[in-house]
Amino acid sequence: MANDRTETSLAVEKRTIDHIPVDERHGRGRDLFTIWFGSNIMLLTVATGVVATAVYGLPVWAAVLSLALGNFVGGVVMALHAAQGPQMGVPQMLQTRAQFGSFGSLLVVTLVVFMYVGFFASNMVLGGQAVAKLFGADQTVSIVIIGLVSVLGAVAGYRLIHALTGVMSVVSGVVMVLAFVWMLVVHHLPAGALHSSGFTWAGFMGTLSLAALWQIAYAPYVSDYTRYMPRDTGVRAAFWATYWGAVLGSFFPMILGALVGAALPKADTAGGLHDLTHGVGGLVIGVFGIGIACTNAMNLYCGALSTITVGQTIFPSWIPRAATRAIVSVALFGVALTMAIAGKDNFLVNFTNFMLLLLCVLVPWTAVNLVDYYAIKHGVYDIDSLFERDGGRYGSFNLVAIGCYVVGIALQIPFLDTDMFKGPIAKALGDVDISWLVGLAVICPLYYVLMKRFPQFTGHRAEPTEARTDSFATEGGAA
Repeated sequence: MANDRTETSLAVEKRTIDHIPVDERHGRGRDLFTIWFGSNIMLLTVATGVVATAVYGLPVWAAVLSLALGNFVGGVVMALHAAQGPQMGVPQMLQTRAQFGSFGSLLVVTLVVFMYVGFFASNMVLGGQAVAKLFGADQTVSIVIIGLVSVLGAVAGYRLIHALTGVMSVVSGVVMVLAFVWMLVVHHLPAGALHSSGFTWAGFMGTLSLAALWQIAYAPYVSDYTRYMPRDTGVRAAFWATYWGAVLGSFFPMILGALVGAALPKADTAGGLHDLTHGVGGLVIGVFGIGIACTNAMNLYCGALSTITVGQTIFPSWIPRAATRAIVSVALFGVALTMAIAGKDNFLVNFTNFMLLLLCVLVPWTAVNLVDYYAIKHGVYDIDSLFERDGGRYGSFNLVAIGCYVVGIALQIPFLDTDMFKGPIAKALGDVDISWLVGLAVICPLYYVLMKRFPQFTGHRAEPTEARTDSFATEGGAA
């Protein structure tokens, strides 16, 4: 079904976690670049760069190198998930039922909902700080305003989010260049900001992990924004458009943040950026604040889809529509608002700990999903089974996947290095956190071998003779 531009941009999305029929697909590969480029140029991305120099104390050259490595490596993992959307036409967390079983997937989906709420809360804090800085408003009131604007985007759904991020790709991109010019050429950085001292491997790896997780954290929902794409979009096109959009849209704002942290390590992100771009600071903060609202709409939208996935697993005959998404979005907003107000006074430390602990629970899931999709199932799934309460051919519980997920979390704990917990191996390595690398390196081959050797523990049943399946090998081209 062809959609004209007006309908695509403005109509409220009626579907929630449904499979998107081929005749309702629309869009082009370049749309995937703009949604991820535009959505990443915002204050929370800048704040991640601030952590590198203000919290970890890295010199700018080391921060830039670490941020580059983290984004480029983490982006590969994230974009491999994005390439699944056009081929399967379902949200990423719904697809998780094919790996973990219908009820086994609830563990992962619930944790992912918590992730969305955490990101939403973090963005509200920074957005509130920006509004308060610009207009002299009360910070708590400003946080509420940013959150409510984001709710509107989540209620409208996929089409409006794509349209807004497309516009923000251009606007935010131009303003970001302006910020660099004002900071480096017009005003210049304070003396000593570009010092070369302070390098530590703990700070370098901590920054690298944050940047990698920034990309990996999109993995649970990146294909939610590719599932409406035509099947002939192709795996390569979906991968590269998403990869470069997310990596470039994240890396440059993080560099901006590293400069802010090096120049004004005691300032909050919005205040420091505003001071260093004096003269155009109001424009920079305003545009990056709008970017927060767009990105938060994405977080809330996908959090609502994941929450609906939990409900539909328990009540498979339930057919949720736009009104349900709106109600769930408002409820999640309420939870995130409570978190934001409670944690706003110690934001950077809370955010850093949240991100590093999140990495621990996301890595084993992404390992299981990617190995299952690309190496075991080769992109061929029975879509109808994903909507059955007993999991259809995938069963209720895949003990192999669940076991690998739990082992993956446990395996990373000794390697974790956060303010809340320091693992013994991380201490022995000089407070260097390599937990996510260990998790990926072990769980990927472990899941593959166990799935092949012990099929009796997967919960899978014989494939039906007539099943609706989606396959990237037969339609859309192999990677």
